[in-house]
Amino acid sequence: MSPEEFRGLFPALRSAVWLDTPGLPPGAAPVTEALHEAVSAWSSGEVDWLAWDAAAADARPLFARLIGADPATVSTLGSLAESAATVAGSLPRGRVVVAAEEFRSNLFPWLARHDVVAVPARDGATRVEDLVAALTGDTVLLAVSEVTSREGQRLDLAALREATDRVGARLFVNLTQSLGALRFDLAAVRPDYLAVHGYKWLLCPRGAAWLVTRPDRLGELTALAPSWKSTSPPHGYFGGPMRPAEDAGRCDTSPAWLSWIGARAALRLVGSLDAGRVERHCLGLARELTEQAARIGFRRVVSGPPSQIVVLRTENADRLAARLRARDIRATALGDRVRFGFHYFNDEDDVRTTLRVLAER
Repeated sequence: MSPEEFRGLFPALRSAVWLDTPGLPPGAAPVTEALHEAVSAWSSGEVDWLAWDAAAADARPLFARLIGADPATVSTLGSLAESAATVAGSLPRGRVVVAAEEFRSNLFPWLARHDVVAVPARDGATRVEDLVAALTGDTVLLAVSEVTSREGQRLDLAALREATDRVGARLFVNLTQSLGALRFDLAAVRPDYLAVHGYKWLLCPRGAAWLVTRPDRLGELTALAPSWKSTSPPHGYFGGPMRPAEDAGRCDTSPAWLSWIGARAALRLVGSLDAGRVERHCLGLARELTEQAARIGFRRVVSGPPSQIVVLRTENADRLAARLRARDIRATALGDRVRFGFHYFNDEDDVRTTLRVLAER
């Protein structure tokens, strides 16, 4: 599917320049149509709740194929925070290293259960070398996001994997701000744990998330909230005993049905795309905005490896964001910066329109 064909699946783009996927993407027609169909069946009384309940199980192999994982290593949960809290509760108590400016759903679950070393930002950015320097022999886990939400920086996961291996620590990787726009090589990085909330670049409704556990770590994985979904299929409803599933399904949470109906449709759509072409397209647009914005005085807040998210420093982010919004350009103000994100549905006209507003001082 070409970028133009993909763009045509998003009705909101007929009137808006959508550069706010780091916060929320517009609804894709195949996803919203699946939701409308479900709600219509619910309203008419023609709903089959067993069919609804199957959506999370259907989405598991779709996600596994997208990430290159065995479905037996994939848990289905409701959020990134649930995924992190599941891992936090499964680990032996110890020292966890995380960036101080990390998104709170990948920070607070560790703070609640472990001794956390929060590595401060330097010159406004999280530095890989600072994360590495914080690792010691008693570190049980390093938690990072491949692309940071606040800076749009793409961290060197290979270097972090090598560093955690040296001290015997586990590596938890959050792909919420990258998977769906950027490719990920699971075999090369070998994270002990990998988590994604699908409501950003994977185009899912909020409430569908995945936790991938490396096979050799499955034995230590315990459920955060054991439920009727914690056993192997077929799932029972009443009485005991509790026999957790032998694979990652033991950490499944009871699914919010509509979220998973939308997630199944979204993964079918995202999975039909050429991942390499998507990444090149997104990075190309981000590079164009970065270079052209620099010519009119706007700089990225970080100088590290680029991602599909461009964060520009500005003296009055709220005023600039309001000016962009007045021109139907969706972006997010974050204190002293404005954040733009490029998906496969964005095009060069989006970049040009945005630059014209940035040039209006």
